Amino acid sequence: MADGPTIDRALEDFVAGLGLAAADAAQRWTPLSGGVSCHVWRVEVGGAAVCVKRALARLNVADDWRAPIGRVLYEARWFETARSILPDAAPEPLAVDGEAGLVATAFLPPDVYPLWKGQLLAGRVEVDTAAAVGERLGRIHAATAGRPDIAGRFASHDHFFALRLEPYLLATAARNPDLAGAIEALAARTAAARIALMHGDVSPKNILVGPAGPVFLDAETACWGDPAFDLAFCLNHLLLKQLVVPEARDALAAAFTALADAHLGEVDWEPREAVEARAACLLPALLLARIDGKSPVEYLTTAPQRAIVRAAAEPLLRRQPPTLKHVSDAWLAAMAEAG
Repeated sequence: MADGPTIDRALEDFVAGLGLAAADAAQRWTPLSGGVSCHVWRVEVGGAAVCVKRALARLNVADDWRAPIGRVLYEARWFETARSILPDAAPEPLAVDGEAGLVATAFLPPDVYPLWKGQLLAGRVEVDTAAAVGERLGRIHAATAGRPDIAGRFASHDHFFALRLEPYLLATAARNPDLAGAIEALAARTAAARIALMHGDVSPKNILVGPAGPVFLDAETACWGDPAFDLAFCLNHLLLKQLVVPEARDALAAAFTALADAHLGEVDWEPREAVEARAACLLPALLLARIDGKSPVEYLTTAPQRAIVRAAAEPLLRRQPPTLKHVSDAWLAAMAEAG
């Protein structure tokens, strides 16, 4: 056993049920970084290593943020669906228990599958990686768009509301009354969209840079919804990180464009301009959500950094930008104005 979250009998029985070794075989549990929504471990048993995650009913943030632990069922289904389209785009799901909020997947070693967030924060920005993220995400969206069989397996809109729309958009609207109408309208439009399979948490912290391409993790927010949300959610991080990795600003800006272009290049279910416009309108709301919502990013620690976010996001929310270039240009202008 290892220090960290308590390893109880339910966890041990879950791993024993994987059939990797004798039921009484010793298990070695090593805590991994699980973000705010779950506990995650690397578990060694019978000469094999697996990744086990337990969803939290109350997320580990300052605000009161709760979500159903049965969301792990949709995470496992997203992995299965993504792998049926692109076999290397997600870890192999091994077992899931929705009642206990547990999911097990193949373990991907960090020396072979480094975390994209770590690379970006270290100033290692590979534009080709960003393009591959956009292309893979777009291919998954395109392959699932308009498919009622997949829609029926991902009727998880209550989870998406609890994990994204309420804590990100609606909480931000409540804290910005002058912008509430615009943000609430975006939340309502996103909630009503029924287009393709979303991941719901496409963030560099949930993407491994694998030898065969990006691997998407943590799909517990998966839902049948609007692909533009996934695009905007990921692009948001490529803007915000420019504030903390100033030496890589140009590369991050190029990565922003490359990811967006690659994703939009896969759009065949509706006019590309329509997806881009929805993503462009969501982006400033998501920017503001990462300082005013229930899940603020941990690396924006100063008042000047947060002021830049407001200076870019607030005017954009009022005028609804039609393209992603409008957003990136406004972001660059806000940073330049701040010096």
